[in-house]
Amino acid sequence: MRRVLLLAATTGYQTRAFEEAAERLGVALTYATDRCDKLDDPWADDAIPIRFYDERRSVEAILERVRSTPVDGVLTVGDRPVVIAARVAKALGLPGHPPEAADATRHKLRMRERLRGAGLPAPWFRDCPLDVSPAKLAAGVPLPCVIKPVALSGSRGVMRADDEAGFVAAFERLRALLRSPAVRAERPEGGEQVLVEAFIEGREFALEGLMTAGTLRVLAVFDKPDPLDGPFFEETIYVTPSSESPDTQERIVVAVAAAARALGLDHGPIHAECRVNDTGVFVLEVAARPIGGLCARALRFERTGAGSVPLEELLLHHALREPTDGWAREALASGVMMMPIPRRGIFRGVHRVEQARGVVGVEDVRVTAKPDQTLIPLPEGASYLGFIFARAPRPAEVEQALRQAHARLEFAIDPEVRVVRSMHG
Repeated sequence: MRRVLLLAATTGYQTRAFEEAAERLGVALTYATDRCDKLDDPWADDAIPIRFYDERRSVEAILERVRSTPVDGVLTVGDRPVVIAARVAKALGLPGHPPEAADATRHKLRMRERLRGAGLPAPWFRDCPLDVSPAKLAAGVPLPCVIKPVALSGSRGVMRADDEAGFVAAFERLRALLRSPAVRAERPEGGEQVLVEAFIEGREFALEGLMTAGTLRVLAVFDKPDPLDGPFFEETIYVTPSSESPDTQERIVVAVAAAARALGLDHGPIHAECRVNDTGVFVLEVAARPIGGLCARALRFERTGAGSVPLEELLLHHALREPTDGWAREALASGVMMMPIPRRGIFRGVHRVEQARGVVGVEDVRVTAKPDQTLIPLPEGASYLGFIFARAPRPAEVEQALRQAHARLEFAIDPEVRVVRSMHG
């Protein structure tokens, strides 16, 4: 039986979708996840316990296991294990992204340096230590600008500053986040480093693709219809196909392909984010992994004489070096809303979910937040309340369905109660 190694977080949403796709294909999965190595297989999936921050030992643990249970391909979900996956693939002689390229995608400063070095459009940027005086730094920084951590994923910790006071406040807020126990427990490389760069005007897009021998195949271009202008950069809606002109879409594809080459990406899925304005296409990030979490459910693929398949099935074919050219994204427009957290507090539940599911075009509403969970919005937070999925003949209808469904939901969030201990007992 063909076997694929899948690296993922223990709490990742996408692993179940890979299990279902693997079962349909008759493919076995070997998991490597960030779980405690002292517990005896608590999830009963025989996963290899690894630590994302300890790449050397994680690679050794995986290679030890696959000596007795060989694998035919390697896939990864999420940003943190991409370098481990790349090093394992290289050690096994399997196709994958080179470790140096995967490392650059996970570190915002190294990515900026590579893209600028290749002559691609890039904002001005500079890095600085976390203990620098933000007031002194603000005096010499062109505004508006964006302040971000070099190693956290997505929009976590990313803030816009329009004036010196705003710069100081954002920097102090980022410093508190990076020195918080939750982030320090992740041990991110560059945890004491901050990236400051120009704010780029324009509309934002995402591209999902597959690299094969260094060549990019585009799976989808997503519009992000909500403006992402700050002060924080919480993503909400993705819709595909893009409603932009064919010329703009082609420029996006050309820019992402050039960025992937500059980074050295070679084989496997990529997910890219970019901004487009009158001066060009600015590639913000290229990740050496597929679109994250449940968002992948927005993508289905079809071919003549066969039914539709999810993204995960296409990725398994590709990891096994099987042809995927015959598959194309479905004819219907599709999209997903990542439901934002409106305020900090204790999550109690969501009302009117069935009414939201009843909106024409909506396929599902998935609430992933757990009752009694403390909700933390961006820029400190790293999660969403859940996801809404929709399909329709046209992209505008998908966007409308997502917004209408979200408007019907009612979220119950209680304020946090802070306990203060009296000195008098």
